[in-house]
Amino acid sequence: MLATTEPRIGSRVQRLRRAKRISQADLASALGISASYLNLIEHNRRRITVPLLMKLAGYFGIEPGELVENDESRLVGDMMELFSDELFAENALTNQDIRDLAASNPAVGRAVVRLYDQFKTLREAHRTGAGALDSETGYHPSTDAVSDFIQENANYFPSLETEAERIRRDIDFASDSFEYGLKSYLSNVFGLNWRSASLPAGIARRYDAGAHELITAEVLPPESALFVVAHQLGLLAASRQIDELIEAGNLPADAPIVTRNALASYFASALVMPYEPFFAACQETRYDIERIQRRFRTSFEQVCHRMTTLQRPGRSGIPLHLVRTDIAGNISKRFSLSGIHISRHSGACPRWNVYAAFFHPERINVQLSQMPEGQRYFCIAKSITKGGHRHNAPRRHLSIGLGCHISHAHQMVYSDGMNLSDPSQTVPIGVGCRICPRLDCEQRAQPPTDHRFTLNEIDMSESFYAPARRGL
Repeated sequence: MLATTEPRIGSRVQRLRRAKRISQADLASALGISASYLNLIEHNRRRITVPLLMKLAGYFGIEPGELVENDESRLVGDMMELFSDELFAENALTNQDIRDLAASNPAVGRAVVRLYDQFKTLREAHRTGAGALDSETGYHPSTDAVSDFIQENANYFPSLETEAERIRRDIDFASDSFEYGLKSYLSNVFGLNWRSASLPAGIARRYDAGAHELITAEVLPPESALFVVAHQLGLLAASRQIDELIEAGNLPADAPIVTRNALASYFASALVMPYEPFFAACQETRYDIERIQRRFRTSFEQVCHRMTTLQRPGRSGIPLHLVRTDIAGNISKRFSLSGIHISRHSGACPRWNVYAAFFHPERINVQLSQMPEGQRYFCIAKSITKGGHRHNAPRRHLSIGLGCHISHAHQMVYSDGMNLSDPSQTVPIGVGCRICPRLDCEQRAQPPTDHRFTLNEIDMSESFYAPARRGL
């Protein structure tokens, strides 16, 4: 007898359907169900049987497991973070209350998260006195909104991939050299002359439509110069596709400005590292980032980002997460298909190797990690330096973290020689101190919100918020 299951696949089905530009009625007809029933599935309001799950996977040409995503767990994590704010200290909400809301009405949960994002922006602006707020919305552009948009689309945009592939064929036809082919394409299609010249400090690229010129700063490394030109080409050649994605994105008022930049970067990545050759390189080298860098003449960060976009149905890569942070712990980029929850509101966990990577510059640091709920992950991280192309120019020190669920670790070359099943090699990590239940963590910087803190005046632990251990 066939069993039933309750995977939360609604958002994933909806994204796949929209990517193929299929109506609910057409997909429902192909599956042999009613459009109203499909609508309930897309909103996670109906159970899905195993046979229907198999039909959906077959229709989209993917494995059934690829349909099962972790949107609800991410939403629960984001809500736990926001409700750990002292603002809600008197509400006595439990973790189960939050899980119940996320399960019963995820749309309301996402609305609460967005509302808190706006509140946090307003509170910070009031605290620092920084900048005037928008007179109508009172809201600044939010990188969180853009991160949510990318997450909701699994960081895969088929229309941009298709346009990048079309243009890349024309570029490769013009020349064996990608750089010369790109110059020819810009000249022939847009009448633009691309040249390298001295630009004011801090300017990487200048687009002068009147003079029909595209100028890149002569101090840029070759891979950066190519990328910023491809980015500009995305704004010109893929503007229609970008506008359509933004229009369908249900974004806050000012977020489209930041989203346009992110989608142009996506196009640039797809142009410089075409999907099929890049996917083949990942399979061949087992995700050896440095080898792939040399093959496509790109940077470490560019390769890591491109690896997270390999979500083509039937030709998908490892479900990865990516996080970028600076030396102060500010997370500037976050995306997760691996299932790991990356801090949105609260301070991040210092045990993540993305922070330890700053102590070992230019070296790839490997970590087996375990979240409090028991999930285990395989993570790599490397610190990089940006800028400093002129004498005495300031430099930015960043760390890039990339990882997957432990079940995929063997597919990455960095796991060679490691005993992935050895618990002694696993580092206990969390999302952030405020929602982490690990009371014995000696790196705890704040007390957890769901435990009342008491001061032990007899025994003092190494961390003020960690209880002292008794023993010899």
